[in-house]
Amino acid sequence: MTGFCRPAPWLALALTLAASPVLAASGPPPGFTLTDDANLAFTSPDGATKLQQYMKDGGDWDVKWQVWARRGDRMTELKPEQGYGAGFRFTNDSQWLVRMQKTGSGEQDLFLYHVENGAFVSATKKKSLSDLAWDYFYGRPETKTFAKLDYHISANLVKGTEEAYRWLGVNWPDNRYIVISLGGEYDKHPKNVAVKGLGGWQCRYDLVTGQFDVPAMFARENADALKWEIRRN
Repeated sequence: MTGFCRPAPWLALALTLAASPVLAASGPPPGFTLTDDANLAFTSPDGATKLQQYMKDGGDWDVKWQVWARRGDRMTELKPEQGYGAGFRFTNDSQWLVRMQKTGSGEQDLFLYHVENGAFVSATKKKSLSDLAWDYFYGRPETKTFAKLDYHISANLVKGTEEAYRWLGVNWPDNRYIVISLGGEYDKHPKNVAVKGLGGWQCRYDLVTGQFDVPAMFARENADALKWEIRRN
């Protein structure tokens, strides 16, 4: 009969550690302080997720912000790290989250997250939601030749995610769509024009299919948005 050899205690411990999953970070790294600004704290409609924003001031304008989602004892970072605090809106089912991220004076990006395995993760992977929206804008026949914007480039989330945009007079399914408004300005314009650019062009994003479209109800305002300018007196 072949004898059974019990592994040495140190070998058993090594095998146990090797098989154990690597624990995720439980919060922000040293140097980040939780902001006491109540306007930067958000809670999901179901109350399960609380968003906490932490700031680190490295001096010489080197300011970094991190956002962490707390669900019970579990904390997950909502990347990417940014230079400003952010605003957030949930869908009414608490499964989707849009981050309205200031990136500079009058400029903003959008990031989309979705609950997977009990935690919010990026829903658009390689690109931000705002980058995808701009790609869609410049890919349409009527906007392919629209001048590239120079400043105040902003992607905005139109209010209404929580009630499926009922205020627009629509009857869209709950927790299905978000509406995005794009805007910005460019330097080159006639001398009799003070500001010229894109004035709030709107599109809709389908959270289920990941596709953009432009409902007919936006057509007139979008046409005006392409011609937006402020003339000098």
